Amino acid sequence: MELEGDREIVIARTFNAPARIVFDAWTKPEHVSRWWAPRSRGVSVVTCDADIHVGGEYRYVLRLDTGKEFAFSGKYTEVLPYSRLVYTEIFEPTASGAQPGDAELIVTVTFDEQGGKTHLVSRSRCPSKEVRDAILASGMEHGMRETMDQLEELVGSLR
Repeated sequence: MELEGDREIVIARTFNAPARIVFDAWTKPEHVSRWWAPRSRGVSVVTCDADIHVGGEYRYVLRLDTGKEFAFSGKYTEVLPYSRLVYTEIFEPTASGAQPGDAELIVTVTFDEQGGKTHLVSRSRCPSKEVRDAILASGMEHGMRETMDQLEELVGSLR
């Protein structure tokens, strides 16, 4: 994970699989539900809905081992299959739905395939440095590292 400027969080990983497989694992609900939550923290995905086209929406509801739920939701603004996604992301701490004024991130994910391997780069642009810093303070780096490991495991099983 790297920080760029005051507002961006960048995560990069190379997967030993073609872009088609990595893209599908990143977008299809039946796959996302298997990797998107850090298991070691007792988090599970309980709802995973995604309508992957420009203007389509997604919503992932996660549950802690305490029973508390929270969600991430947003809208796709660019979809180039196996190549690039751009979408908004809002954290819903109560899982009751996004509220006006919630901090909206813009996430750009690229899938660059070369030699049967795919280099994925996810850039999250936060509305402010304060929002970025709050995300980092929440333990996002550890969680992303673990979920990327889980994604790698899933991608390997889909080959």
